[in-house]
Amino acid sequence: MPVSRRHAFTRRSTVRRAAGAITIALCAAATVDAQPKPREHDLRLPIGGTPGRLNAITDVAGVEVGQVTLISGSGKLVVGKGPVRTGVTVVFPRGRENADPVFGSWFALNGNGEMTGTTWIQESGYLEGPIAITNTHSVGVVRDAIIRWEVARRNVLQPWWLPVVAETYDGGLNDINGFHVTTEHVLAALDSARGGAVREGVVGGGTGMVCLGFKGGIGTASRQLTAEEGGYTIGVLVQCNFGARRDLRIAGAPVGEEITDLSPCIANSAPIPAGSRARRACTTPASRGNEADDTEQGSIIVVVATDAPLLPHQLKRIATRVSLGIGRQGGFGGNSSGDIFVAFSTANAKSWSADTTTALRMLANDRLSPLFKATAQATEAAITNALLAADTMTGADDLRIFAMPVDRMLDIMRKHGRLP
Repeated sequence: MPVSRRHAFTRRSTVRRAAGAITIALCAAATVDAQPKPREHDLRLPIGGTPGRLNAITDVAGVEVGQVTLISGSGKLVVGKGPVRTGVTVVFPRGRENADPVFGSWFALNGNGEMTGTTWIQESGYLEGPIAITNTHSVGVVRDAIIRWEVARRNVLQPWWLPVVAETYDGGLNDINGFHVTTEHVLAALDSARGGAVREGVVGGGTGMVCLGFKGGIGTASRQLTAEEGGYTIGVLVQCNFGARRDLRIAGAPVGEEITDLSPCIANSAPIPAGSRARRACTTPASRGNEADDTEQGSIIVVVATDAPLLPHQLKRIATRVSLGIGRQGGFGGNSSGDIFVAFSTANAKSWSADTTTALRMLANDRLSPLFKATAQATEAAITNALLAADTMTGADDLRIFAMPVDRMLDIMRKHGRLP
């Protein structure tokens, strides 16, 4: 994978080694604002659809999310020491206390990335255990840690585990070759998983990610169908690390075309490191109108949850509709991008445990269109929420990635008639 390819109110996790013991310390990250940032529904952005109560994947009953964020060090990159800007995010379809598998499916818009365990999802139609998202070079340790966690809890479905772990590349801001995500971090994320509000932005696996030319990360959203449509919920969680600035759209407004400054820069006076995403020092006066990086690169992982009674072939159709939400935001699935999606349904509980046959519920195909639309809307909203929540971050070799300026975004949307 070429180095150029991918790059919530949050908690910060650091590792201290003393007398052979490893302690995970959780504290408020220094980059977090005192007041929560507005989300897409707070701003009444015309993305469409009706958000659930939390506007999060956890609006689907039973879904739980856990995250550990690693932020430490600054300045020159020293492999193995830092700076560290990474983490891990986990999603449990039925909560961490419930090992009952769910029907699932997956889809790759572009496959320059990794999501383990997908061959068994495709073969069996089931998703077993949690879904985890981290950086590209930590997939192995996260996978192995999930197996250790499951074995210790004796969640025995088969004599073996095939965890689902996905990734995006954070090697611009993070010491990705230092392998800073450890088993202890993954276990902490698994044990901390809860329902309720989900932290977004610079958190978990999304800590070091860059999205559509601005600071990206974790985002989530949901859409609630009307009673006439069945009243079902679609919940989405994204780790967004894709796209070029010029292509960024917010609810149809060409935000990326009009914010051409605030591109990646180096926050020191040293020469620009070879291979850096930055073209200038942060102290250099911005030349508005020609500065933004137009390179399409990056990846996005998307998890879709629903309580609608869907079978695996229908969930495949749901997973493909994620592509439409990404396209509405400005993604094209470029050659270097890993755009991989997984969808599951929390309906049809205990279908795995049937000895011979089991009765299943399935929504008729003619009733699926509202769910398709809700999936595209919730995906677009989740990416927008990741951009709204993220803070400006300075990482390895003093690379600085700016947060999207919300006030300017809103002015552009008004200019183009997308807001009053």
